[in-house]
Amino acid sequence: MLSVIGTGYLGATHAACMAELGFDVIGIDTDATKITLLSQGELPFYEPGLDDLLRKHVATGKLRFST
Repeated sequence: MLSVIGTGYLGATHAACMAELGFDVIGIDTDATKITLLSQGELPFYEPGLDDLLRKHVATGKLRFST
């Protein structure tokens, strides 16, 4: 299990990429609104292709988010 502290642009991207590499990942942030969006597979920013990767790993449970 990997923990990523901070789920902004870099943290959320890193978390999704680590899940793609096969790790179980939890992203942690103090922003409850951001955590809600990410937990639903929605990005609070734009990065080409990342939305599909995020949804894929949230759906499989490899990627989770919490406050």
